[in-house]
Amino acid sequence: MFVDTAKVYVKGGDGGNGIVSYRREKFVPLGGPAGGDGGRGGDVVFVVDPGLRTLIDFRYQKHFKADRGQHGKPKNQYGKGASDLVVKVPPGTVVKDADSGKLLGDLVHFGQRLVVAKGGRGGHGNSFFATSKNPAPELSERGEPGKERNVLLELRVLADVGLVGFPSVGKSTLLSTISAARPKVADYHFTTLNPELGVVGTEDGRGFVVADLPGLIEGAHEGHGLGQEFLRHIQRTRIILHVIDMAAVEGRNPILDYRVIRGELSAYGHGLGERPEVVVANKMDLPQAADHLQEFEAAYPNLHVFPVSGVNQQGLRKLILTLADRLDAMPLQQLDEVADVSETLTHKAYRANLKVTSVEIQRVDHGFVVANEDLERLVKMTNFTQYDAIRRFHSILSHRGVDEALRKHGAKEGDLIRIGDFEFEFVE
Repeated sequence: MFVDTAKVYVKGGDGGNGIVSYRREKFVPLGGPAGGDGGRGGDVVFVVDPGLRTLIDFRYQKHFKADRGQHGKPKNQYGKGASDLVVKVPPGTVVKDADSGKLLGDLVHFGQRLVVAKGGRGGHGNSFFATSKNPAPELSERGEPGKERNVLLELRVLADVGLVGFPSVGKSTLLSTISAARPKVADYHFTTLNPELGVVGTEDGRGFVVADLPGLIEGAHEGHGLGQEFLRHIQRTRIILHVIDMAAVEGRNPILDYRVIRGELSAYGHGLGERPEVVVANKMDLPQAADHLQEFEAAYPNLHVFPVSGVNQQGLRKLILTLADRLDAMPLQQLDEVADVSETLTHKAYRANLKVTSVEIQRVDHGFVVANEDLERLVKMTNFTQYDAIRRFHSILSHRGVDEALRKHGAKEGDLIRIGDFEFEFVE
């Protein structure tokens, strides 16, 4: 089974909690705070494995969650950080955020890595918060939650040459002749339902990969036939090998066939209309093929057409050498201009002298909702069972201008304020 799309849920590991602890040893008076920080949570990392060809494994496992870091320990011992969760994907996998559509990365090369969900940092123990004014704080942080998201995976076949054309023009036969691949060959349309790859070798020791792609029809860019499901695979090919049934076995017009497929490639976009192309006139061993070829060349005088026969191997040697020469002359570049944009998140320590730059305040029936990513993270990391932690939380809100912003929106004594999952009363 060939699976080329999948949607999965990923979550980085939560950071470990910091703890409140004090040094208590004989003959050591006023030992002071000794609570260690929690360890960082593990990242969810996608890694290219060349041994994989499809995304079928993601049909059976759709949730990937990294381990959380260990909690801090007494005597200023930090918790152990969690190991990253490594998920193997086949080469040619494009990773997107399923909710926003944002491109996260394009995984092509062996061993290439992409962090799709960062683990949270560990919370600070009370040693971190010790100051000259408060040398023994009863204060620690919870671990930061790991990043979570839904991820869309799309597999685009990696090949040097992609065979395109209408159904039953002889693409599969051609691939089976020039390589060791054995795609299904039959006398009906859409025999090829999945991309087939074959390695082609030349007599001078060179080689390249050819992909036999399912046949296209008019309207493919709008989803007709197998349409967009396989047009995206052509994006990975460096050269398009356009195969035409020059014998017109099914009564089609080769001149019109070429124009229609070219129109579909251009309409799909992504640069397919400008991709280097080699035109092959197939089935030249059949009657009428020579006459149709003359008409075709007259209609497209600027095209260099290679007459071949996949059945009796006519003209294949010249075609293979031409493809190898053109590939050698082309620079190796990543197709689609899709860059690896592995996210790099920075973790912030929450200090009272920082200003919140963008706070959204919305009035609801019983109070106000404050929306800000940093403050919502602060809420999750604050241990509200500790008096010092509550004082620190309110101090941060005040110094960051949240109190003032709430007053400007009409907040009064006793109004209910909600930040994330935490609710409290507004106090003047």
